[in-house]
Amino acid sequence: MVYIIGTDHAGVNLRDFIKQYLQSKGFEVIDLAPTDTQRVDYPDFAQKVCEKMREYDDARGILVCGSGIGMSIAANRYEYIRAALCTDAYMAKMARAHNDANVLCMGERISGIGEVESILEAFIDTPFEGGRHLARISKLKSH
Repeated sequence: MVYIIGTDHAGVNLRDFIKQYLQSKGFEVIDLAPTDTQRVDYPDFAQKVCEKMREYDDARGILVCGSGIGMSIAANRYEYIRAALCTDAYMAKMARAHNDANVLCMGERISGIGEVESILEAFIDTPFEGGRHLARISKLKSH
């Protein structure tokens, strides 16, 4: 599994923790986030991550901005992306189990490090349940 990380300027500090956490679990991490806190536009970094995900069969994305809202809106514009804004571990678990989310969105200004660790753990460890949820996900494709 490859994790591709992108942030805007408001998510750079959390990115470092996320990257180290994923690497400690043995995952390959591709970091597409800015290197400093100079103002940038979140749609640009959501686009970088979503487009990079197309290059891998087994990639998941993680996007961070101040609230996570902008990143989730931007990422969900891509047909093959199912981005979920998660503020706790239960949301992350359900995003994977019922929605087969392939992009996790978080807000640096919303969630602390301890909460982020539990969100990451739930997102990583929860498999998609399939079954009745698969039919629902298929309805999300463009009309």
